[in-house]
Amino acid sequence: MPLAIHQFPCLSDNYGYLLHDPGSGETTCLDTPDAEEYLRQARAKGWRITQIWNTHWHPDHAGGNAAIKAATGCRIYGPAEVAARFPLDHPLADGDSVTLGTATAQVIDVGGHTAGHIAFHLPDAGVAFVGDALFALGCGRMFEGTPPQFWGSLLRLRALPPETLLYCAHEYTASNARFALHADPDNADLRTYADEVARLRAAGRPTVPFPLAREMATNPFLRADDPAMQARWGGGEPSETFAALRAAKDSF
Repeated sequence: MPLAIHQFPCLSDNYGYLLHDPGSGETTCLDTPDAEEYLRQARAKGWRITQIWNTHWHPDHAGGNAAIKAATGCRIYGPAEVAARFPLDHPLADGDSVTLGTATAQVIDVGGHTAGHIAFHLPDAGVAFVGDALFALGCGRMFEGTPPQFWGSLLRLRALPPETLLYCAHEYTASNARFALHADPDNADLRTYADEVARLRAAGRPTVPFPLAREMATNPFLRADDPAMQARWGGGEPSETFAALRAAKDSF
């Protein structure tokens, strides 16, 4: 039986995710922004939380680890950076894997937002959980990394199968669309996408998950090696174009 993915809003603009393997009965939390809400959602589904998979150390991603572990006895997996601030049982790094029942997630280094940020790619399910590394029409702020590091991380995500559905951690798409149109005003596919985002948000509907293929055509941060983007944003190496875009978004 395929994995079940339960998505729900929490905090002010986070998405919470529970992954459930029907065969084994195992359930993992993807990050833990709100322990009480995760436990409530799991109870409502009748699912037993057995694991937590953290993408990075920020409190709105790992801050619920202790409470959920205390309530369930689950095992916590994530990048080593989590352990300095929150409970962590099993450190993960690029190339590692973690299993949920018969499903396997491949760990990808996507450092840049934080130095040790990771993503979880489940190829058989055709999905990836990317935390704050990549958003619909955007990417995370570069708090700890460098432009070459972050650009390399985005290239690793861009190399996934284009049909992969990406699950990010925040509903930022409407504001990201406004900057994307500023960054790439002549992109017809982007304008169509931005109109769809506006309709979804006006109806109170989420814009997540989203297909990688569409991001590759419209997300300015994934297109920092496109000649038109480089010409508009300073040329040079793609990581320099990425840096210019990121700095512009920070002050937009």
